[in-house]
Amino acid sequence: MSHHVVLLGDSIFDNQAYTVGEPDVVTHLNEILPPPWKATLCAVDGSTTTDLKAQLQNVPSYATHLVISIGGNDALLNRDVLWQPVASTTEALALFGERVSQFESSYRAAIDSALSLKRQTTTCTIYNGNLDPDESALACIALTMFNDVILRVAFELGLSVIDLRLICDEVVDYANPIEPSGTGGRKIAEAIARSIGALGGEMRYSRVFSD
Repeated sequence: MSHHVVLLGDSIFDNQAYTVGEPDVVTHLNEILPPPWKATLCAVDGSTTTDLKAQLQNVPSYATHLVISIGGNDALLNRDVLWQPVASTTEALALFGERVSQFESSYRAAIDSALSLKRQTTTCTIYNGNLDPDESALACIALTMFNDVILRVAFELGLSVIDLRLICDEVVDYANPIEPSGTGGRKIAEAIARSIGALGGEMRYSRVFSD
């Protein structure tokens, strides 16, 4: 029986332009996966949740697993909210709530499109990146709201989740403030391989009961 995993989303997977000659995520993954496993890259650098539907059209018919990392660029497009003048904390939370609500609608539509292919599907959270300390503190708080959407959707739909915040947790994992390096890509590839059951070894995981 063949096993074929397709990577969908943004530059978290489509990171070849940033690795300075080191292997990108899909290259690492194909080196790690044992036969008969194979991996195909359909993710496109710069994509947002609204772009996922177009990527799904490139998923080969023989694909058995989908792994999706999308939402980071949606969050980037909303980074202006960090500097919006507000009169109160209530007003700030309302502003964040409006942006996150818009993201949730778009993210749910993207995941629903992926699930229509009826393949085993895994999603990823948005990692915190390697930002300057002052910006990082604020960004982590804001990203928590976007990641809450990703986790809740996954829990509701019974999907597995790779928490990239726990995978890329060192400076060396990043080629720049927001893109994974060759080292980070290797860690991401290993996490993908473990999550789909293609790689043995110790794996930490949590169980979530939603009903």
